[in-house]
Amino acid sequence: MADTTQRTARPTLHVGGEWRKAFSGATRDILDPADATVFAVVAEGDERDADRAVAAARQAFDGGEGAWPRTPVTERVALLRRVADLLVRDREELGLLESRDAGKTLEEGRVDVDCVADAFRYFADLVAAEAPGRVVDAGSPDVHSVVVHEPVGVCALITPWNYPLLQASWKIAPALAAGNTFVLKPSEITPMTTVALIGLLAEAGLPAGVANLVTGPGRTVGARLAEHPDVDLVSFTGGLVSGTKVARAAAPTVKKVALELGGKNPNVVFADACATEEGFDTAVDQALNAAFIHSGQVCSAGARLIVEESVRDRFVAELARRAQRIRLGRGTEPGIECGPLVSEQQRAKTEAYVASALAEGATVRCGGKRPEPAAHRPATGFFYEPTVLDHCHRQMRVVREEVFGPVLTVETFRTEQEAVALANDTEYGLAGAVWTADAGRARRVAGRLRHGTVWINDFHPYLPQAEWGGFGKSGTGRELGPAGLAEYRETKHVYQNLAPRPVRWFAG
Repeated sequence: MADTTQRTARPTLHVGGEWRKAFSGATRDILDPADATVFAVVAEGDERDADRAVAAARQAFDGGEGAWPRTPVTERVALLRRVADLLVRDREELGLLESRDAGKTLEEGRVDVDCVADAFRYFADLVAAEAPGRVVDAGSPDVHSVVVHEPVGVCALITPWNYPLLQASWKIAPALAAGNTFVLKPSEITPMTTVALIGLLAEAGLPAGVANLVTGPGRTVGARLAEHPDVDLVSFTGGLVSGTKVARAAAPTVKKVALELGGKNPNVVFADACATEEGFDTAVDQALNAAFIHSGQVCSAGARLIVEESVRDRFVAELARRAQRIRLGRGTEPGIECGPLVSEQQRAKTEAYVASALAEGATVRCGGKRPEPAAHRPATGFFYEPTVLDHCHRQMRVVREEVFGPVLTVETFRTEQEAVALANDTEYGLAGAVWTADAGRARRVAGRLRHGTVWINDFHPYLPQAEWGGFGKSGTGRELGPAGLAEYRETKHVYQNLAPRPVRWFAG
């Protein structure tokens, strides 16, 4: 795989099977968030580049017998599996690139690559095992009636900066498996592993024009893709504000829209989960994992700890003690557990939320500031200490809004009913967790939580076979699982009369 970490400008638009520069010739510096140095330069596309990419995708979809939608399923399956194999081959290089691009630890980058390979294999297996259609009984031996699924067409795939490679795969794999072509727009600040992935698709033998990539800003490239009349579906993962803009832009052409937006996810801990030392230790450890993995820059982060009052003091004290010991630094350094925030803008946003929380009465139990520089933590990096805010309540901005930083808020409850009410008191509904030793309570609370994913005595695992999506303002789309494949398909009913006869409804 080509080296993508050089400090030289290179074409990063992939259109019609060719790597190109932007129409305007503009470029963008890509920063390593660990030290704010430039480690790559990419093309900065605009609306003209988006139009050119859509035209290539349209041609690859609408072409003759050799067009991608008419490629036999066995060939599409084989290609997806080849891509998975290439991902495994380049695991170390891609993991390192993801670490430098997004700031996460090298181990997190490696795990992401593993998950991406799993996603390609899963959708390959899913379509390989499908029946050719669902037969509908028409009540007559002279009628053959079947419901079949067909690709949507040209898909615009817009991905976020926090998991650039993983989120791209959750869209690309089902889109290709279903027979679609696409134009992909990654986040303008973390595009490098996406560029590499498009290269792997080409290496695996994907026909020219099926996969197209335009690096550039959301306000130009993303907006144009969302409104483009030749785009049949737009799939967006990102923030609520941008997601509503995408929906508005797509509405006039009535294209399919899949939105995966934010979350403000509760982690509910009942006292009985902490009745033993092992249970207490596990619940605290998982609360750290829920809030601080990838510096809290996760849509499903357990940023709201909702803990039963009787164990609150001990639980929060131990949580803060351990959070202070998290090894913060450059993600590529050995032993580092938490990397920087992705940008100076994201760190400033985090600082503003903490300041507002303090003004509204919260107490800092740990963190709440930039760390001291160290050999593994340059002063120029976008680091912020893992932060625990105690004495929080639902009126605080930091509790209501998505911070997307290493900030955990603490709320307390006394009864099961109060715990459920607090957990559901959010405009979002992406994910949540409940910790309890009572199996009946676990099922009751999980059943009452209005969130797309609910973990019981765990946090953050996902299964490729299970759908991922949310309620409320967390979005309208579904990814992974059969529902993730269905997003990229249209349903057609084919009714064949084997013995046609005149109807004779009218005289004549």
